[in-house]
Amino acid sequence: MNTFIEPLILYAVLFFRISTGSMLSGEAAENAVEFSTLAETARIFLYNIPSLALVWYLLLKVKSLKEWGITLPGKRDFIPAVMAPPALILIGLTISIASRHFNEIPSGSRFLPPQEFISWIILIISCISTAYLEESFFRFYLLSKRKEMGFGPHRAVLVSVVSFSLCHIYEGPWGFLNAALSGVVLAFIFLRFRSLHGIAFGHALYNVMVYVMGTA
Repeated sequence: MNTFIEPLILYAVLFFRISTGSMLSGEAAENAVEFSTLAETARIFLYNIPSLALVWYLLLKVKSLKEWGITLPGKRDFIPAVMAPPALILIGLTISIASRHFNEIPSGSRFLPPQEFISWIILIISCISTAYLEESFFRFYLLSKRKEMGFGPHRAVLVSVVSFSLCHIYEGPWGFLNAALSGVVLAFIFLRFRSLHGIAFGHALYNVMVYVMGTA
């Protein structure tokens, strides 16, 4: 039982408010959300970086970076970094097309792209830090600790996917489905290549592409 306490507390502290806060405040309704440079900068420094530091503090209490197999980005990260974005984009486009045929299902909020160069820089930094935070916890942390929790790879992937999807429920049913399918892809890429940098880069690039396509 003790092996489950830390991940549950960590999830509750870092991510539970994300999966419930928007619903409680009514923000899950379909609307357009403008990009705020100030709000995004605050989120990077007050949430993303401290949360990422906490996840890695807990990991490094157990093993060193070398023992976890974490090095600077290199050749081993290239294949997962190349594989992830097209797979995630394909999932996103498929769900976007399918959602047009089910008008009775709400689509959730639509996030508008930045309008200024400096805002795009902040957005890119935000996407990178968010991707590293989510991949560090939902893929690296949960899947690396699966043996301690008594999970096989498939059950560990299920736990990773469900918890990851719940954090995106504010995006509506289609956003939840997109996160679930994307979570499966990212989990299996991580298990195959053991590359944190690769899936984090692919995840970040996909998030940026979502905003880029929103300008079209």
